[in-house]
Amino acid sequence: MVVPAKNTLRTVLARFAQARIDHDIRPTGATSRALEDVSYTLCVMTDCQDIRQALETADMMLAAGSDRQPTAGQSDTALAA
Repeated sequence: MVVPAKNTLRTVLARFAQARIDHDIRPTGATSRALEDVSYTLCVMTDCQDIRQALETADMMLAAGSDRQPTAGQSDTALAA
């Protein structure tokens, strides 16, 4: 499994949190799709099939200090929304 950089993982976790809040406050088709999209991204990044497991795995990856540095020619940019 490719281990995501901490910065990228934190960015996706923040996007998940915001999507969850937005959907809880005012559920619409758009908020539902946003939450589904970022949940899928987080599951792929953590190699999990369930969002709860993906969140736990992401927390463990951050706690374990899995800090991958971008290789030459790559930049560690946030995923587009």
